[in-house]
Amino acid sequence: MRRTSARAGAGQLADVPAPQAVEGPEQTPAPAPAPAPAPAPVVQRMQTEFPFELPRGYVDEAGTVHRDGVMRLSTARDELIPLRDVRVQENPAYLSVVLLGRVITRLGTLSMVHDGTVENMFASDLAFLQDFYRQINAEGHTRAAVECPHCSEPFEVELGGSRLGES
Repeated sequence: MRRTSARAGAGQLADVPAPQAVEGPEQTPAPAPAPAPAPAPVVQRMQTEFPFELPRGYVDEAGTVHRDGVMRLSTARDELIPLRDVRVQENPAYLSVVLLGRVITRLGTLSMVHDGTVENMFASDLAFLQDFYRQINAEGHTRAAVECPHCSEPFEVELGGSRLGES
């Protein structure tokens, strides 16, 4: 069997010999290795809701104490809408009350949580929720790992955050 290649030079054809079979014991080609399975796509789920427990608890009109709740991550909209609220415009300290009323999704057995609920919480619970809001919306914590410059011992420091709603 002869194979020819493309023209070389002035119209001459070059002859290329065909590979010849080798006589001898029959050899079966080794099976091709199975293709490596495609790596499964890594599905990362972002945690958007965080459970909490109030230090004292919210007391509703019936006298029921509600301590367990859930807060979701804040969106830009959550932080912008309260700025249009007349109460916030008159008293900027009210921003945290309105903002927390938007991001607390569950509190005990209450059917709904709103700024009026947060407004009637104990001051210690409000302070707890403000700190918790900062923690979950600032990449999960307000602490930083550091190392002592003298002894190289690792420890954590609490970072002072800005006021709630001032990202």
